[in-house]
Amino acid sequence: MALKGNLRDFSTTQLLNLINLAKKTGTLVIEGPGQGARMAFHGGKLIYAQMGIDDSNLTTILRKAGKLNEEQAKALKTRSTTASDKELGLLLINAGYVSQGDIITSIRNYMLDIVYRLFTWVEGMFSFEPTLLPGSDKITIPIDLENVIMEGTRRMREWEQLVEELPNLDMALKFADRPSANIKKMSLTVEEWRIIPFISPKNSMRAIAKANKMSDLDIRRIIYGLLQAGLVEVVRPDNMPKPVLPAAPGAARRPPGAAPQDKSAQVSIVNKLIARIRAL
Repeated sequence: MALKGNLRDFSTTQLLNLINLAKKTGTLVIEGPGQGARMAFHGGKLIYAQMGIDDSNLTTILRKAGKLNEEQAKALKTRSTTASDKELGLLLINAGYVSQGDIITSIRNYMLDIVYRLFTWVEGMFSFEPTLLPGSDKITIPIDLENVIMEGTRRMREWEQLVEELPNLDMALKFADRPSANIKKMSLTVEEWRIIPFISPKNSMRAIAKANKMSDLDIRRIIYGLLQAGLVEVVRPDNMPKPVLPAAPGAARRPPGAAPQDKSAQVSIVNKLIARIRAL
């Protein structure tokens, strides 16, 4: 399938539908404005995904999934620089660090997170490479695309609603002035607690997302929840210049100190202009 194009003309949903229906094998490469991504398929099933230059080895995936702590991850990276993901997975299982189910679930969730983020991309070039597949050292997990497409479509609707509520991520946040609200006693999620220390008029929402390695969808979803709970407010960042509002029509022509023009006189002028246009 020689397929190349632009996401503005052919969305991620349509691409996955086509790959699913045609049961294609190969890799879909997408180059977005800031980074690239790739998804590999076999017989129409998703088997691998990678975002940009993200370190997608098994140690990193298990660390992100909370199956390994920071010290364990560092030790494994130091000792197993030459081991493939498959070899490392077998070593971890035999050593009792993780189970086979832990590895499968972690890789599956890692892949799906990347794919769902791609559903929100509206800019970028794509190409399907039928001869490009992951190396034999990678652990591949086959995932049916039907449910992926359905969930991605649902998230796309959520994304559109969140963009409508929070259109500008260059705005900042501040804590709402609520004396009765003690944030330390709030039942917040792990993700919500992660961004709490960054809430300040000095930090834009985009900067907070970058510092926490969150996608635009993730940061919008978390902030929307905090806004709905009345814990934060959207404010202009300290370093953002205030907009210069344009003068009202006719304001520049009125001499300083002169009284505003009478409404009836304005209507009369407009009617005269309309009459002259009709007479042309």
